[in-house]
Amino acid sequence: MTSSSSSKRWLITGVSSGFGNELARAALARGDVVVGTVRQPEQASRFEALAPGRAHAVLLDVTRADAIEPAVREAISRAGQIDVLVNNAGYGLFGAVEEVSDAEARAVMETNFFGALAVTRALIPHLRERRTGHVFNVSSVAGVLGIPGGALYSASKFALEGLSEALVGELRPFGIRVTLVEPGGFRTNFAGGSLRQAARVVEAYADTPAGKTRVQMGQYAGHEPGDPAKAARAILQVADAPNPPVRLVLGQDAVDMVRRTYAAALKDVDEWEPVSAATALDA
Repeated sequence: MTSSSSSKRWLITGVSSGFGNELARAALARGDVVVGTVRQPEQASRFEALAPGRAHAVLLDVTRADAIEPAVREAISRAGQIDVLVNNAGYGLFGAVEEVSDAEARAVMETNFFGALAVTRALIPHLRERRTGHVFNVSSVAGVLGIPGGALYSASKFALEGLSEALVGELRPFGIRVTLVEPGGFRTNFAGGSLRQAARVVEAYADTPAGKTRVQMGQYAGHEPGDPAKAARAILQVADAPNPPVRLVLGQDAVDMVRRTYAAALKDVDEWEPVSAATALDA
């Protein structure tokens, strides 16, 4: 399929595998231009071979703050402009809070939150000047509910959710849309080679929800219910929508979990409203 005047120009972080790769392939297949970030030179050549002249690879580790602005400038230069940003680069970290070291906690925050923040901040002036654009931040169902045994992963995604919600209001006056993508389990490399477990193991957690999460995540690869190619098509549909949602929940498993979480939160609000409302200053 050839490029057209209506085709979109994407910047997608982390296109070597997973959602990023599937989304890039789907966008290229319909004639769009994609700049994808990769961490290794050999990944760059493989990505550009997908659609010579329309698939552009930029070397970037999103945890290197000094490299982000030059990479974004290169992406704009190679594509001519950027219409859609997808902050996809990230990984899962599992282990009870007591087991996760400071270094492990900071590393997952650097990639999943601060990396996305820095890339977004670097691209905003370009989008703002053009008064158009769409930012997709790939969160997770773990960004809606805290997962025992995945607290630091959840924390990184909760932070991304708060950032994105605020950006909706900040960027709307400039015609820029923001959408959070909240997937459940998808057949990517997330539970495989990308998965990280806390190095420390505290045996007291073995038979608790946190310990069981460690075991389940270690065995989850290849058993996820979601099709990443279909997820990519869903994201394309939202990117083309005249009124895109702030949240795109992907997978029936995620829909069910999100509904239960919101219902439980509202139940607490309703049950404790008399106590909450009684805290006002006396007239």
